[in-house]
Amino acid sequence: MLLQLGCGGFLLLDILASLFGIQYRPLSWALMELIQIGAVLGLLLGVGGSILLMRQATRRQQDAESRLRLASGAFMEVIEERFADWALSPAERDVAMFLIKGLSTAEIAVLRHTSEGTVKAQTNAIYRKAGVSGRAQLLSLFIEDLLDEPVRRAEDAA
Repeated sequence: MLLQLGCGGFLLLDILASLFGIQYRPLSWALMELIQIGAVLGLLLGVGGSILLMRQATRRQQDAESRLRLASGAFMEVIEERFADWALSPAERDVAMFLIKGLSTAEIAVLRHTSEGTVKAQTNAIYRKAGVSGRAQLLSLFIEDLLDEPVRRAEDAA
């Protein structure tokens, strides 16, 4: 970046000096041409380096997005496994997903076209089957599973 700025600045000053008729010729004509060629080559190298850096950044971004998709898929697998272990009904599964997403009882009732009392009863059944006392503990079960996953793999390899 500094190379590009220096080379671009030199060429700009040279053009402005020519444009306004400013004479600064303490250097020989051949040396001035070599400096200009060097400046152009410096700009080209800078562009090439920028392209390489952009490619690396794009690869890193794609890799991060890929890992995020895998983590998202892993989270859904953990959720489905837990729901199966707890033997949740389809309605309880829906309510549990809404709870995990952070929706309120009223919002869940509206989305499911049921009363808040029904959602509260389903929520209590979910908590009982999961062995937790509230939403925070329910969420912590899933987070714990995701955090323990790499540890289990390391233990399996040993």
